[in-house]
Amino acid sequence: MSITRCGAVSGGEAPGVPWRSWAVGTRVVVRRRLGPEEEHLYTDVLGDVTRVDDDGVQVTTRRGPVDVPGDEIVLGKVVPPAPPRRPR
Repeated sequence: MSITRCGAVSGGEAPGVPWRSWAVGTRVVVRRRLGPEEEHLYTDVLGDVTRVDDDGVQVTTRRGPVDVPGDEIVLGKVVPPAPPRRPR
């Protein structure tokens, strides 16, 4: 799947909410818009989808679950599974 901007329609997704088609367990990267008080405009969230609903998505990252409201999602992309960790 290619990068999908909110508001775009591709592959039968609902207009403006491409993340609604993501299945739980899918590995994704989500670019979210931060508030005006933040140093940066955007941040990325990488992990497995654990919830999709009308309000947005929850992505479980290495650091734990992150709730991303739908109105903060700027871009989204399904990505391949994480490579296996190498032993140290």
